[in-house]
Amino acid sequence: MKTIVVYYSMSGNTKWAAEQIAEILGADTLRIEPVAAYPGKGFKKFLWGGKAAVMAETPVLRRYEFDAAAYDRVIFGFPVWASNVTPPVRTFVKENKDALRNCHKAAFACQSGSGAEKAFGRLKEVLGISSLEAELILIDPKDKPAAENVEKIAAFCAKLGE
Repeated sequence: MKTIVVYYSMSGNTKWAAEQIAEILGADTLRIEPVAAYPGKGFKKFLWGGKAAVMAETPVLRRYEFDAAAYDRVIFGFPVWASNVTPPVRTFVKENKDALRNCHKAAFACQSGSGAEKAFGRLKEVLGISSLEAELILIDPKDKPAAENVEKIAAFCAKLGE
């Protein structure tokens, strides 16, 4: 199955996980980024990011190339913000919703605390689906390396390979 990992990463945790998953599955990657970057540290990071997620904002993204017809599966990756999917991923889904209709969909989320389950629910709402092929939750995999994260990634990829 031809697969692409579409992800947004602010601090590098999601990027790290996306690269691991893509390597195991032999998948392509597409990093999406908003034109106007979010504050990357301090109180403003949580204030602006959380507000944007809760308000279901859809920021303008930097130009990217994506042809859904070239893929059988899309894996979405994002950090969890206020128990929500990040706004850049929301924008990508809205811009490509019709094209994504025939693709299998899976997702992984990186978080420091909690909320990924709710974020997956919100992603499914935006996609207009009731379930994802597979879901993976990681706790700061780049910043806090752990064998458990490597095992979780392997199990996620194995499930997608079934």
